[in-house]
Amino acid sequence: MKIYTGTGDRGKTSLFSGQRVSKANARIEAYGDMDELNSIIGALSANLGPPHSDPVEELQQIQTDLFAIGALLATTPDSPAMDTIAGIGDEHIEFLEKSIDRMEQALPELKGFILPGGDPTAAWAHVARTVCRRTERRIVGFLDASFKLQTPDPYQRALIYINRLSDYLFVFARYCNHLFETPDKLWEK
Repeated sequence: MKIYTGTGDRGKTSLFSGQRVSKANARIEAYGDMDELNSIIGALSANLGPPHSDPVEELQQIQTDLFAIGALLATTPDSPAMDTIAGIGDEHIEFLEKSIDRMEQALPELKGFILPGGDPTAAWAHVARTVCRRTERRIVGFLDASFKLQTPDPYQRALIYINRLSDYLFVFARYCNHLFETPDKLWEK
């Protein structure tokens, strides 16, 4: 299979459900940001390296979940393709929440705002967090424009997951600083 097809040369792309839409479509913007977030989490994972296999495995699970959300966003709710998408369940959200709780137990109490940075892995986690927040805003914009009355459940759970993921990435940044014995830098007013 060739990587280039030429079908997008006029500013259109195909959804998983088959429709052709503008590459500037709100749906495309949302899953494009999702792809960027997934790539940044990959960079974060690569920076952790082999000695930290547990966090790397956790991040790879998150990347898998982000692919599922991307597939969901690339499919219209009335499409038969929707039946083949794994989606996000409560267990995925609970996975993030339990991970946050576990990491927070190892961290000192947060007593103020921290500046993004510290160890390079923490800096990558902060970049991922900010891209995650932008992705969340894009998804909300897409959902608001697409579903005037009520957002279908699979999309709502995906939105909850992304919201929780930004919290996870904030705590993960602090956890990376902890792993690499780099103190968080508090913001001084």
